[in-house]
Amino acid sequence: MIKKQSSSQPHNVTRLNLNELKKSKSEALPEQLASLLSKAQSHEKWPVAQLISVFERNTRDCLISRHQLISHIEANGPAFDKQAMIFGFTGTPGAGKSSLIGELCLKLLKNNPDISIAVVAIDPSSQESGGALLGDRTRTLFPVNDNRLYFRSQASQQDLGGMSKITFNVTRILRKLFDIIIIETVGIGQSEIEVQRLSDHTCLVMQPLAGDQVQFMKAGIMEVPDTFIINKCDEDTLARKSHHLLKSSLKLAKIHVAKEIASDKDIFLTSATKNKGIDELSEFILGLSKQKNRACRKEQEIYFLKKWIRQAYGEFGIGIYDKFSDRPELTSGTYEEKEQHFKQLIADFLVHNQDD
Repeated sequence: MIKKQSSSQPHNVTRLNLNELKKSKSEALPEQLASLLSKAQSHEKWPVAQLISVFERNTRDCLISRHQLISHIEANGPAFDKQAMIFGFTGTPGAGKSSLIGELCLKLLKNNPDISIAVVAIDPSSQESGGALLGDRTRTLFPVNDNRLYFRSQASQQDLGGMSKITFNVTRILRKLFDIIIIETVGIGQSEIEVQRLSDHTCLVMQPLAGDQVQFMKAGIMEVPDTFIINKCDEDTLARKSHHLLKSSLKLAKIHVAKEIASDKDIFLTSATKNKGIDELSEFILGLSKQKNRACRKEQEIYFLKKWIRQAYGEFGIGIYDKFSDRPELTSGTYEEKEQHFKQLIADFLVHNQDD
């Protein structure tokens, strides 16, 4: 039996003929979208916000617009040469992620006039209403008139992995507009580790002496981050003790952090209130952003495509995908084409097997 699609993705909202989607690819980018894209490349905030909304909304028109925008960007590669590095910041609630990210962004902008940053902060959704407070907007104070920095809040939509497909969709357009993308997750637990599937580099933010080391080892979360940040290190003695405990925990978890063994497992001690360690962390982030080792975007698309299939069609849908995953229509084209091809595949399968 096919699992009923959730209310957040009803069939009647995104019902679209596959031929209609293909036809839209051959047409010129609509003037309104072309204007928004041009202004967004200059980091004008309202056009950026409008484009993000196109990639967030699950409507037929937005699906076509996403397909047209991505097709246009891919067809005009030299004009869209940005390929932002995505940094995922995760950690326990109360670790000071929002304040740390705020200070980090201000430092990067101050020291690097040509850099541009987009921050996507994910807040937990209500189990009853589905809404979200989007409280990270109140915790971060960014310069309003500086177009080099864009901030966006999102609801997690109660997604078990800590972020929904919407976040993945939004990064598809943001990485062509900005130099650095920072994703702040709702707070890490024993399941909210999906940020590593979307980010090129994952940072785990911890509190001094929070007693979380054993819990993280139990959950296997010590294996997720590429970099560890002990935040709120306002007092030097506590900071040094926390650093020692973390290194000991990592050794017990058989994750080596010595630079001569694994240079990608750095530990930073920071304090947003005292501006401690922010310079070192900002230089580290900037250095990584200039490297070319980006995550495989095709692998990301496949991961989030399969996640959508499992949410919409259950294990039945995953079985169908695995059976036909080597088909060209499921391995090439835009993400929207892959989705529509799979919907058509499900429909054809049901028609051919309706008597069984």
